[in-house]
Amino acid sequence: MKVYFHTDFYEEYTSDPAAESGRMEAIVEAITPVVDLVSCSIADEDELRAAHPQAHIEQIRRIGLYEIAALAAGGAIQAAHTGMNEPSFGLIRPPGHHASANSCWGFCYLNNLAVSLYSLKNEGLIDSAFVLDFDLHYGDGNVNILGHETWVELLNPETNDRQKYLDEVQAALAEATADIIAVSAGFDNHINDWGGLLYTEDYRQMARWVRAAAERNEGGCYGILEGGYNHNVLGNNVLAFIEGLDDPVT
Repeated sequence: MKVYFHTDFYEEYTSDPAAESGRMEAIVEAITPVVDLVSCSIADEDELRAAHPQAHIEQIRRIGLYEIAALAAGGAIQAAHTGMNEPSFGLIRPPGHHASANSCWGFCYLNNLAVSLYSLKNEGLIDSAFVLDFDLHYGDGNVNILGHETWVELLNPETNDRQKYLDEVQAALAEATADIIAVSAGFDNHINDWGGLLYTEDYRQMARWVRAAAERNEGGCYGILEGGYNHNVLGNNVLAFIEGLDDPVT
């Protein structure tokens, strides 16, 4: 599987947990034996303006985070385009699902997922999209930007019951009819991370359901990194998701 990454993502660009030293290293160490790491490139402003007004982009530039945030958005775009033909993953940071059109918080600056979906839509590659956001925290930025779009369906499971959570994801994906299944893949709801709910195998299983939905619809699928802060388990959780997404339906 192609995984889009850049060594600049090792940089500690802020003091928040998403930028902490060792976080990306833990993931790269776990997944390198089974993936094809592909260097990603920075998104251009036209691509960013599909999701954000110029004033927001300039604000990110003023706080000195434009280059790293636009690089993450670029990786998401590349993962999305590859995902139309084969499952892919954007190993990117800063994350993006708390970035609304005109504001941002929660370690996010630009909405990587929204930018990547608009890129597919504006190029005429998709007519519809289904977004699964299994990060611990509600993807308010995704909802702010994409929630009004009739061609996008969003799922943010919020129950604190593990089985109900998985049942909700499975049921929604079983009914999804979209050209692309996009995943805001945050791993902070793991049993040994902030949320304390899901197990490593759950990420593998959800990814299999994503792949199955994409194949059923004769469409594509991809994921991009959002949260996940326990470096001791994060690599294995991302690996499980990637392995599940790369597992063809039999």
